[in-house]
Amino acid sequence: MNDQIPRLMLNLIGPGTLAVFGAGFLWAWSIEKRRHYLLMLAAACLLFSAGIATQVLSLPPDAGLNALLSNFFYTAAVIMAAGGLLRRAGQRPSPWLGLAILALFMGLIFYFFYVERSLAARIYVQNFGFGAILLGTALRLRSLARGPLMDRVLFWTLLVFSLQFFPRTLLTAPLVRQADPARFGSSPFWLALQFSLSVVGAALALTVLLAALSDLIEDLRRERDMDRLTGVLNRRGFEERSAALLRRAGREPSALILIDLDHFKRINDTYGHQQGDHVLRDIGTLLRHSARRGDLVCRLGGEEFAMLMPGADLEGAQAAAERLRAVIAAHRFPLPALAEPITASFGLAQRRPGEPFAIWFDRADAALYAAKAQGRNRAVPAGL
Repeated sequence: MNDQIPRLMLNLIGPGTLAVFGAGFLWAWSIEKRRHYLLMLAAACLLFSAGIATQVLSLPPDAGLNALLSNFFYTAAVIMAAGGLLRRAGQRPSPWLGLAILALFMGLIFYFFYVERSLAARIYVQNFGFGAILLGTALRLRSLARGPLMDRVLFWTLLVFSLQFFPRTLLTAPLVRQADPARFGSSPFWLALQFSLSVVGAALALTVLLAALSDLIEDLRRERDMDRLTGVLNRRGFEERSAALLRRAGREPSALILIDLDHFKRINDTYGHQQGDHVLRDIGTLLRHSARRGDLVCRLGGEEFAMLMPGADLEGAQAAAERLRAVIAAHRFPLPALAEPITASFGLAQRRPGEPFAIWFDRADAALYAAKAQGRNRAVPAGL
């Protein structure tokens, strides 16, 4: 009796830890309810915790029912964890496949308890099966290995966690066969197994939780730095990202294009600010679709926009500005048929070696004023 209490407490460390992580995922979801994968990850932690608890506390006491119920919790937890990780990466897990896997595992556990009783077979089914599910998930998420730091950490942690199921099962199979099934749940082997599995599982849960929190922080930063009307960067976001981008670019050429809609005040005065907002929203869409991968697009304020093109020289910027000018002039904006065509003026400048951003911006701005002075609806480059 005296040694049962420490063993019980040791066994409850795992479910208690996972329950805490489950609460953490629920808290993260309460902050950003659009991220449904957080609910799936919370469910995974709580289900796995329930699975351990049913075996540790022998609830229900019938061995067969206990094996089936704990297997249901474990399998559902692994399926929910895999689905949550896939959803985080923008992939859609199949609910029918999940139900089929759950039914298969339940059938196998039923067979190896009631038809051909084998504790070792049940452990092989669960451990090899769970490892295969998580390994398949890791392979589907292999693109994370080339992503940001938190994604890379998550991928490798998931890969290690999924792979450990196989050697651990093979190494412990002889101990499983030698164990007394009636006392297996309280054996030192079982205690060590549950403790080690809980530690590795907690490491994965912590990594996933940190990745989820990183997602939330990135969302907040994106909302702070985005112009909600047009869907492009605001001035603050543009300046911060420009500084980082230029540091990475080093001595490579970069071009800056400033864009100003011609006679935009007439649109607001004639058709109202709501129509003017529609025009600005369309301009933001046109700029995003015209930008290259890696270009920065920004709304500086009012009807003024900017595009920073790393790796582009003055000739490339001139060609890009002329394409944009033609796209804007040809676009059908949501205005009455008799409304004047929407046009834009462009000022562009190539950055000089070591030139501060403010001076570079002023040269592009001077070129924009020159475009306005020369009659608008044109692109004027600043001299090098």
